[in-house]
Amino acid sequence: MSVSTAAADQSVCAPLPVLGRDVTVPLVTGGEVTYAALDYAASAPALQRVWDDVAAYAPYYGSVHRGAGYLSQLSTDLFENARGTVAEFLDCREDDQVVFTRSTTDSLNLLAATLPADCQVFVFETEHHASLLPWQDARVTYLDAPRTPRQAVAVLERALADRDPHGPALVCVTGASNVTGELWPVRELAAAAHAHGARIVLDAAQLAPHHPVSVRDLDVDWVVFSGHKLYAPFGSGVLAGRSDWLREAEPYLAGGGASRKVARRADGGVDVEWHESAARHEAGSPNVIGAYSIASACKALTEEGFDRIVARERHLIRTVREGLAEVPAVRVLSLFGDDAPRVGVISFVVEGWNSSHFAAALSAEYGIGVRDGLFCAHPLLRTLLGSDPQTQGECGAPEAAPGEKSLNAIRVSFGAGTPDEHVERFVRAVKELVRDGAQWRYRTEGGRCVPAV
Repeated sequence: MSVSTAAADQSVCAPLPVLGRDVTVPLVTGGEVTYAALDYAASAPALQRVWDDVAAYAPYYGSVHRGAGYLSQLSTDLFENARGTVAEFLDCREDDQVVFTRSTTDSLNLLAATLPADCQVFVFETEHHASLLPWQDARVTYLDAPRTPRQAVAVLERALADRDPHGPALVCVTGASNVTGELWPVRELAAAAHAHGARIVLDAAQLAPHHPVSVRDLDVDWVVFSGHKLYAPFGSGVLAGRSDWLREAEPYLAGGGASRKVARRADGGVDVEWHESAARHEAGSPNVIGAYSIASACKALTEEGFDRIVARERHLIRTVREGLAEVPAVRVLSLFGDDAPRVGVISFVVEGWNSSHFAAALSAEYGIGVRDGLFCAHPLLRTLLGSDPQTQGECGAPEAAPGEKSLNAIRVSFGAGTPDEHVERFVRAVKELVRDGAQWRYRTEGGRCVPAV
């Protein structure tokens, strides 16, 4: 490799500065080590750029909408400009609305509350619970887990062909699995939905931090995502897309901000005229800092360039997958196969290990933070692990003791802020734990495997 090529590769693979990158944690075996945050799929660390932008705005914090003061007007402009930034980041259509919510879960529950009467919803069993569960008041058809992207499209087309063609319908699908990291054929699924008169909402919680998401190009009707997976702080999310169902539905929350005019009636009751804009579903004092932080993250990722972000992540994925492939006891979980394109989310099980025990040892002995359990995607994990689909399970570690078989897995996830050293340490730790076993004794406490003291 030439010097110029090496320099270019180094530039492509440079991690973005994130909070916590220099935090050290104690090891149960003694000493300290820089913490390796490899649980991005749950919550990614905030970008330093986002934190700096929020800190710069904080002294000017004020109420939004209708305030006459300078700080209120400044905050209002910032809040509404954030809406425009998100719309640009998602390549929304001119008449789309961007509604700020608390999270992906909140966004999908909001959309569920706006469904027209007798709407039929189609959702794969492979979805995160945020996408699987909000539709309880609708007619829901749960689709079996496909084993190829082409099969996913075929399964959806068959289901849609059997529905009442005159009623409203909605398809809900993830862009990237929070369990396997595999990319789903969103554009093809959207085409199938529209061909059968249905609409489609894209859960981009795991996709937007890793790949560009274009509402126009993918031809989806709505997209949802969370700030805390997009390198912004907790407590903010987005629902963006077509305005008609949102405009025609009762407000998600009733209160100030959602109402345009309120008047008493002669009979003592109250008449309300609701806003038709995004404010209709944003009652109460909005999370201005949350909206601003999402907009800041959108700008930072756009300026960095997704080509560079994707190239860096592919390098990290290759490092992890090649390392795990060298350990016969490790089985990586997958729906679509080893060659399927994916983001930096990899789940696996280790023969002879309880997954909670393995994750606890990674943390206590190596300073590596991963996740174990069912990842709030119980039906998918049961399919991948080959268990009875009726078996009950917890969203987290089961009560199994170290060494006992358990219905859960280990998930390692990373992104634009992950240094090479973190994934290299992870691969080395997996190999050492499988070869040598844990150096410490562990016990189960409150459903978690923890070091015995």
